[in-house]
Amino acid sequence: MALNKNALIRYKTIDKCLQNRYRQWTLNDLIDECSDALYEYENKDVNVSKRSIQLDIQMMRSDKLGYNAPIVVYDRKYYKYEDENYSITNIPLTEHDMSILSETVEMLKQFKDFSLFSELGGIIQKLEDKVYTEKTHQSSIIHLDKNEKLKGLEHLDVLYQAVLKKICLKIKYKSFKAREASEIIVHPYILKEFNNRWFLVGKKNRERQILTLALDRIEKIDFDLKTKYIQGRFNGDEYYKNTIGVTVLNDEQCKDVVLKIDRLNAPYVITKPFHHSQEILEKLPSGGVRVKIKVHLNYEFERLILGFGDSIEVISPKVLRSKIKSKIKTALSMYE
Repeated sequence: MALNKNALIRYKTIDKCLQNRYRQWTLNDLIDECSDALYEYENKDVNVSKRSIQLDIQMMRSDKLGYNAPIVVYDRKYYKYEDENYSITNIPLTEHDMSILSETVEMLKQFKDFSLFSELGGIIQKLEDKVYTEKTHQSSIIHLDKNEKLKGLEHLDVLYQAVLKKICLKIKYKSFKAREASEIIVHPYILKEFNNRWFLVGKKNRERQILTLALDRIEKIDFDLKTKYIQGRFNGDEYYKNTIGVTVLNDEQCKDVVLKIDRLNAPYVITKPFHHSQEILEKLPSGGVRVKIKVHLNYEFERLILGFGDSIEVISPKVLRSKIKSKIKTALSMYE
């Protein structure tokens, strides 16, 4: 059953109170403690009724949430746990719970270089310890694609915090084309991942153009607290809506692209579209399909098409068809 956040806070607060055996707890005491806890979490007054706490105690006593809390009343007005060692946080995990937690731990460990909060590494470790003290270790069923040797991942936490807290950054960056690294002031907006690489998207100080920096080309990062952060009106979903990859081009380079996919790869393209704009134009007698998408004709899109080799044909636009044809000819010449 679904639980709202306030109810969970009340359960936790009641549990904490009843674990304190050095004080007697009336219903009004529990109401006051829950009100204080909700104020602390929400930073505003929340009306906690007598009826709400009575229902909370009833719910905690039941097995609906798996608590079966041994809450008893003595002297007709005081509440306590009959078992002094009981806590809702000490409920044994079922085999099903353990299976889910085991896979969750393994999946979270794939992202050890990118903790959404600085404490996440510790949380994963604690969860892993809890799971594996109760269950024999087994190899993960879920395997995520990753590159352990990828450079720049150590910057993820710093960059995430800068975006979250809206802090400008002083970055020493060396592009593939540059001979030497240069230092730039960046207003960070989002972090973007594509093809196992991470990028910082933002604006260079005092410039309007959106900047995309590959994390593996960043040499040094410092917080710049002197420069005032400017959010602007950047929207990541809107910015990348016509783009495959990270290279966003101008509107003139956003084209309707018609592709012909052969019989063997048609199911793959249908079930995993190239882009959200993809639509099927025609199912061919051979079993293949023609599809249309609207995207920027960038480098990443060209690589995607070339990756299909002889399984895909660009029908239009002519400029893209000619470019792919030229690249295939060049590739063929390397084997002659």
